[in-house]
Amino acid sequence: MFVSVFNDVLGPVMRGPSSSHTAGSYHIALIARDLLGSEPFKIKIVFDPEGSYGKTYVQQGVDRAFVTGLMGWKQTDEIFKSALDTARKHGVEIDFELVHIPHADHPNYVHMQVVGEGHNNHLDIEAKSVGGGTFTVVKVNGVALQLDGKRYATLIEIKPEKLNSLIGSLASNFPGASVEVLKKDIENSIVKIEAGTPLDNRILEKLAPDSTIRQARPVYHTRKGEPPFASGTEMVMFALQNDLSLGQAVLEYEKAVLGLTEEEAISEMIGRYKVMKASVAEGLIEENVNMQLLEPMAGRIMEGVRVGRSAIGGVHARASAAAMAAMHTCNSQGVVCAAPTGGAAGTLPGILTVLEEEYSIDERRMALMLFAAGGIGLILAIRGTFAAEVAGCQVEIGAAGAMGASAVVEFAGGTVQQACDAAAISFQNTMGSVCDLVQGMCEIPCHTRNGVAASSAFTNADMVIAGYVNPIPLDETIDAVYSSGLMLPSELRCTAQGGLAIAPSAQALKRVRKNC
Repeated sequence: MFVSVFNDVLGPVMRGPSSSHTAGSYHIALIARDLLGSEPFKIKIVFDPEGSYGKTYVQQGVDRAFVTGLMGWKQTDEIFKSALDTARKHGVEIDFELVHIPHADHPNYVHMQVVGEGHNNHLDIEAKSVGGGTFTVVKVNGVALQLDGKRYATLIEIKPEKLNSLIGSLASNFPGASVEVLKKDIENSIVKIEAGTPLDNRILEKLAPDSTIRQARPVYHTRKGEPPFASGTEMVMFALQNDLSLGQAVLEYEKAVLGLTEEEAISEMIGRYKVMKASVAEGLIEENVNMQLLEPMAGRIMEGVRVGRSAIGGVHARASAAAMAAMHTCNSQGVVCAAPTGGAAGTLPGILTVLEEEYSIDERRMALMLFAAGGIGLILAIRGTFAAEVAGCQVEIGAAGAMGASAVVEFAGGTVQQACDAAAISFQNTMGSVCDLVQGMCEIPCHTRNGVAASSAFTNADMVIAGYVNPIPLDETIDAVYSSGLMLPSELRCTAQGGLAIAPSAQALKRVRKNC
């Protein structure tokens, strides 16, 4: 399993409100557009009515995300907000349907049929968005496969009698590529080739003349090397053996798996932090906020804390306000960094921007704090999920709080073990938390949960550094978090059918504006 901080943990710079619903959907659509190989003029998208997609695709911006990607537009551009109307003005026919999909094995399962221009212009694709902007394409034109956007993918439909010759030629011409026969019958065969670098089209056309060739570019970094660790225990051992902090150890991980130089990795991380910082600044200005249920209030909370109009105040309270500000931006369809998801995109920005303001942290140190946070997310990505649709809020905002606790330990100069322990107790304190978003939107209770997660990160770091000894290590804690999340009923996993979502007051709330 190939997992990276930049790909899977502090991954997409995206438009809110939800990474599973907007970023993941957008990435699936980009793959579909590539495989189609032309401009679409007819789009049909089917969701299962019982899944999270089916329940929330309008409120969460799933519809706009799919169309934005299929049209080849950037999700971070303003066109995202008017994607449906703009595409229809371009003559594109768009249809969304809710139909039971018997084999749907994920709440965010989608079946798309897209018609484009020219030869072989029909694409039938099934996929699922699995958390934090990641995804898996599971069928193309009825043929089962696995595509996750982390490699260059090529599909070749060829006559059966030419199959063996093609496979031999592919092996000799592209020695580093993986080749898999997906289908073989008397009519045709389909071969999948995946590689870390693009395949030469001229060679492919020469090897498979008169065949249908479809290609998709990766939407993430491609793998260049082997990971130095794959568990929390191994992560601690790697850091201790090399005399590294957690942030430094995870920096080495990213350099190894992605083939980045240290300067490139630091620069990319700082780019993500700048997006986080901007999301806080944007959300503190009331005129910039345009949510559906909540009024803008992060700015007034921040001001109240600064002037002493709060119970205790201090860095914890300011971090809460800053976290809510980033969530204001996210839920106004603004640009945020999934950290690790859109629904949890406020926690880390809240912690880090307040620490920078308080202590004037330089860029390299800030990057290492984010790498430390990313290390905790790596272990969750390997052993569990970031999808609240699968395991509840504990793996989104709960994960962000755990990641934030490790970042605070890194800032304070704590050990790698202390950083992992602070993250572990943070997970332990949020285990079992449900995803009960009111009216299907990441506003209530997501805003205050991000605020509390940002504040509690300091408390968890303080407890561990001051002497708390954690008896249940990070790996075991994450396993328990994941298993307990799987036990939650679907009503408490991002379907808006349980918890606060069915409280009479929640259902009676009037929307300030319709949809995102």
